[in-house]
Amino acid sequence: QVQPVESGGGVVQAGGSLKLSCVVSGRAFSRSVMGWFRQAPGKEREFVAAIRTSGGTTRYADSVKGRLTISRDNAKNTVYLQMNTLKPEDTAVYYCAASKVDYAFGPWDYWGQGTQVTVSS
Repeated sequence: QVQPVESGGGVVQAGGSLKLSCVVSGRAFSRSVMGWFRQAPGKEREFVAAIRTSGGTTRYADSVKGRLTISRDNAKNTVYLQMNTLKPEDTAVYYCAASKVDYAFGPWDYWGQGTQVTVSS
C-alpha cells in the first residue's frame, strides 16, 4: 500500500517561511510523479505544485509562482515544498499526492492525511 506522510506544517507570520516534507512508502518513489495540493476552510482542494520523476520538470499554480518551490530526493523517498514569503491566503491544509504514472502530472492516485499551515497577519 502506497502511503504519503506529510510533515512540517505549523504557524508562521506573514512574510515567513516553512518547509514541508512528504515521505512515500510502498512504491518505487523514483517512478512516481509527485504533487502538493491545499484546501482552505470552505474552499475546494486546489493544485499547488508538481514535479516529474527526475526532478527536472516542475509545474506551479500561478498564485504560488516565485514563492513556493517543489523538489525531491529520490534516495530518501521524499518530496519537499519550500514556502517563502508566506501570505495569510496560503493558510490551508497541505496534501501530498503521488501518481501511478511517470510521464504526466496526474491523475493522482495516493494521498496523504495533510498538514496544517497557518499564516498569521
